[in-house]
Amino acid sequence: MSGALGVDWAVDWVRRSAAAVGEHRAELSGLDREIGDGDHGENLVRGFQAVVAKLDDETPATPGGVLKVVATTLISTVGGASGPLLGTAYLKGAQAAGDSESLDAAALVAVLTAARDGVVLRGKAEAGDKTMVDAWTPAVEAAAAAQADGGDAAAVLAAAAGAAEQGAAATEPLVARKGRASYLGERAVGHRDPGAQSSAYQLRAAADAARG
Repeated sequence: MSGALGVDWAVDWVRRSAAAVGEHRAELSGLDREIGDGDHGENLVRGFQAVVAKLDDETPATPGGVLKVVATTLISTVGGASGPLLGTAYLKGAQAAGDSESLDAAALVAVLTAARDGVVLRGKAEAGDKTMVDAWTPAVEAAAAAQADGGDAAAVLAAAAGAAEQGAAATEPLVARKGRASYLGERAVGHRDPGAQSSAYQLRAAADAARG
């Protein structure tokens, strides 16, 4: 499969995600402090450090295997809502990836779509609710459009990352309808959703890993 991405890409994605949440730990916790309980950055750093440690011990043979390690580790180590939500995203993505040794553009669209649908299913949220879905949904739509235009795997991920970043920024004027931020009502307006922002960092890490 020309341009398809294998297990090395998946591991690099995880390592880049760990680095990104580490670099932006204070920012993510600051965003969370404004509309949540202030521990989003710390929780994600702990979770991804645990994922990297597991991959250092034993690397799965397929991208789907890597995503399953991410899923189970985040669910068991990340507190709050983000652990189960992100864990479900990676678990559904792993199931979509299956046992394939490499993922082409179409497969990656399927992985991203399954991941988004997992977040929606677990969190009962939809686009516009000021949650991480507001990063994942435009990412899926942009990825599908890029693939329909003949883009390869790297192009699909680049499109997804750019759309996720725009989606995270677009949460600022929204009133939160789900999660702890929903208790604030109009006071959440003007604040960016931390889960959407951290999701954008993870999707950018996937695109950067594809570029090598």
